[in-house]
Amino acid sequence: MTGRSRSTTGLAGLFAVMGVLHFVKPKPFERIVPKALPAKKELVYASGVAELACAAGLLHPRTRRVAGLASAALLTGVFPANVQLALDLNRKGSPRAKAVAFARLPLQLPLIRAALKAARETT
Repeated sequence: MTGRSRSTTGLAGLFAVMGVLHFVKPKPFERIVPKALPAKKELVYASGVAELACAAGLLHPRTRRVAGLASAALLTGVFPANVQLALDLNRKGSPRAKAVAFARLPLQLPLIRAALKAARETT
């Protein structure tokens, strides 16, 4: 093993899947970009690239520290989009969709914690 924990591997997998989805199905991501931000599609693609870069970086011992810190920053940066999704669904979503959207907001904290833990992992 390369000194990589299961939480780091899982976070890398999550970033890889979500990064690919940003390119395969960008529309759902465009809808949750906060309304005040321009160039929604470009922001979705940029965040997809960032997620893929973080995923790759988390898997390699030499880049894990920087990737872990970048992952924590990325998760913090996309939090407003998750808030936007919850607010939008609160207005016009099903009760189940509302519950899922609001329940996932506090899940950002363990993900950020896992990213910071990854940044401390050594080879």
